[in-house]
Amino acid sequence: MTYDRYPDRLQGPMSRGQASTLRSLSIEAYQPKQFAEDLTAEEAARRIEALRQEIELANSF
Repeated sequence: MTYDRYPDRLQGPMSRGQASTLRSLSIEAYQPKQFAEDLTAEEAARRIEALRQEIELANSF
């Protein structure tokens, strides 16, 4: 069985959930330019993780 005909989900567009999370985190971190509607799911996940880490670091002070 091959999965060649199924596109890689990470290379596809970000999900609505990712978009919502990324928009919220970018506002919370005062970095609204981190949000863009045309991101891939992989790039959205990377930005979400980076923003979460940045917010966690800021909250530790």
